[in-house]
Amino acid sequence: MQMVIALGNLGKDPEVRYSQSGMPVANVSLACSEKWTDKQSGEQVEKTEWLNLVAFGRTAEIMGEYLKKGSKIFIQGKLQTDKYEKDGQTRYSTKVVVKSMQMLGQPSGNGNNGQKHVDRGANQQNSRSAPQPAYAGHSADSGAPDFDFDDDIPF
Repeated sequence: MQMVIALGNLGKDPEVRYSQSGMPVANVSLACSEKWTDKQSGEQVEKTEWLNLVAFGRTAEIMGEYLKKGSKIFIQGKLQTDKYEKDGQTRYSTKVVVKSMQMLGQPSGNGNNGQKHVDRGANQQNSRSAPQPAYAGHSADSGAPDFDFDDDIPF
């Protein structure tokens, strides 16, 4: 499995549809940009890579409810390439299947300091606490150790 970790801004509002079984499915594009100064010309250069994202279940619902074009998010997921035929030609489409997502940036009036963590594996949202670290191969809520040091402080 190829793990993808990305930070970027949405290129359009999420499109949420429902499968025949009633499962929410969200599709959106994510712009991941980097900026640097060209050493020869001294000019600012920007390069943007676009990722197609797909999310399922509660994560898809949250994307549709809270995200808009331009929203900044941090995602973790896996690559999935689909093969299809169009006009007699074999084509391929690669997307990122979102496993967990964290909304970043300005809050939209919901009092969460602009951050909300969604973990598809746990099928929950974590909007009251600070972002939790995700360990390699695990989502933030998948058994990673909980380091709560408040009880260990001697003063």
